[in-house]
Amino acid sequence: MKIHRLIFLIFSAQLSLQAQTGKAKVINVQKGWAANSINAVVFRKNSLTTFRDTQFIAFYNQQGYVVLGKRKISNVKWILKQTPFKANITDAHNSISIIADGKGYLHMAWGHHNVPLNYCRSIAPGSLELTDKIQMTGLNEQKLTYPEFYNLPDGNLLFFYRNGASGKGNLVINKYNLESGKWTQLHENLIDGESKRNAYWQACVDAKGAIHLSWVWRESPDVASNHDMCYAKSVDGGLTWRKSSGEKYNLPINAESAEYACRISQNSELINQTSMCTDENGNPYIATYWRDKKDSVPQYHIIYKKNGVWKVNNLNFRKTKRIPLSRPQVIAWHNNLAVIFSDEDRDNKISLATKEIFVKAKWKVFDIFNDNLGLWEPTYDTELWKNKKILNLFVQKVEQADAEGITNAPPQMIKILEWKPK
Repeated sequence: MKIHRLIFLIFSAQLSLQAQTGKAKVINVQKGWAANSINAVVFRKNSLTTFRDTQFIAFYNQQGYVVLGKRKISNVKWILKQTPFKANITDAHNSISIIADGKGYLHMAWGHHNVPLNYCRSIAPGSLELTDKIQMTGLNEQKLTYPEFYNLPDGNLLFFYRNGASGKGNLVINKYNLESGKWTQLHENLIDGESKRNAYWQACVDAKGAIHLSWVWRESPDVASNHDMCYAKSVDGGLTWRKSSGEKYNLPINAESAEYACRISQNSELINQTSMCTDENGNPYIATYWRDKKDSVPQYHIIYKKNGVWKVNNLNFRKTKRIPLSRPQVIAWHNNLAVIFSDEDRDNKISLATKEIFVKAKWKVFDIFNDNLGLWEPTYDTELWKNKKILNLFVQKVEQADAEGITNAPPQMIKILEWKPK
């Protein structure tokens, strides 16, 4: 009886763990450049993207060329193509972002750190053949950093980027019209740093097409000058913007007019460029990390609004002062939130912290990939998650030297980690 009881307990524990963690599988792609983190920085929007049943991927190979790939979601084999486009891969800012529009044309931007626009698109829907480098609008396209694409429900696209340098930059938003096939500039300066500061943002588009935007201010190129978390929302495709109360912003938004979701002082180890998501009701959740005055170590936090009041949930599971820890991604499904991260405290594995929304309980932390990934940060296929609640993470072990340097790390296998929550 004791043996049977032990077997029952072990089996029950395995079922409980599986229910908590869901299922994960790994799909190999190809080896890519890994001597810095350029392929695995958190601000890639996107490293992976899906149109209908086809998933696309982009990364740099060892020679610095952009490699594009595609596969059917039901297939583990990739079709890969080295493009003629290169970038300075020794600077990890110069990442690649891709998106598919509502007709299936692939759009790509790459190699940006205060440089002119590098942009092209596929010659046909679903094709890996690209046009030559082309302009978008021809406006404010000389000093770009952090290009990001976002899908809208009508098949149109948004393109966000910083125009200007760290500490003195503005947020530009372009919009792509699916029918005309042309880009227009919605805002040359949506968030105005007033030549004193700049906004480091994160954004998401909810199921109804509302655009949610949050940002920290940085007063200088020094990351220690990051402070506060602000918020804005658009329900008309990015044309006009409002506070969470519904009050309309007079544009551009600046430090005085911004809505402050959370006040965070400078020198709090507040990180920039993290992530946000919404639940099924369109409520926003902002994930980031900083060190509260009462804490000795930086902790992950979720900033959210409940009953008309902005609140903060300190995940409070980190125990040591060791850095690095990755910038987080956050996802929501049904009544659950998950923060995706990698932390040296946990041997740089891929970890999730999960909790039911609005329930007072401790966050459950577990690993879904056990390899040490160095200084990898999470990026995922937002469209596949949005439409099918299947999480596909871009995975590669990478290293990163200080001061945007490079290491001697050899090429490393790029993988897709697929996880389905229970």
